[in-house]
Amino acid sequence: MAPETKLKEKLSAADEAAARHLRFLADYQRVASPFGSGSFGEKAEAFARFFGTPRFLIGQTVIVAAWIVINATHVVRFDLYPFILLNLTFSLQAAYAAPLILLAQTRQADRDKALAEADAKHREAVADNAINRQKEAETGIELIKKLIDENTDLTKQIDALTREIHGKIVSV
Repeated sequence: MAPETKLKEKLSAADEAAARHLRFLADYQRVASPFGSGSFGEKAEAFARFFGTPRFLIGQTVIVAAWIVINATHVVRFDLYPFILLNLTFSLQAAYAAPLILLAQTRQADRDKALAEADAKHREAVADNAINRQKEAETGIELIKKLIDENTDLTKQIDALTREIHGKIVSV
């Protein structure tokens, strides 16, 4: 068999295994994209995830500190104390960040719920399989007991026949 054929067979077997493994998630693919599909959804989620990172917090702290130092020392005078423009900037940022973060949390909660439901279905299927295997094992044990009993009966019959034959041979 050619190496390409073997590779294709291995890949198709792996694909089948993955499909079997992910079959419980198929019903929940509708919630897989947290902000909808397309580039907007990807950028919106990336933006919402970025807000809680240390990189964002440190960067914002550096910008705000520089803003205050530059304006307080009168190096540049575009936003004098009480820094109204800085406050407006924070308000604008909060106006956009809050809905995105709430949307991300809501979508994540939907995904978590869907995954929990899929996990529950998977556990039920595993439990059903375990019960079926237990029943098959019990049936097998009963069959083995029956076969052992039949074997014991046959052994007793063979012993009786052997004794009978031995008795006839010895008496001759």
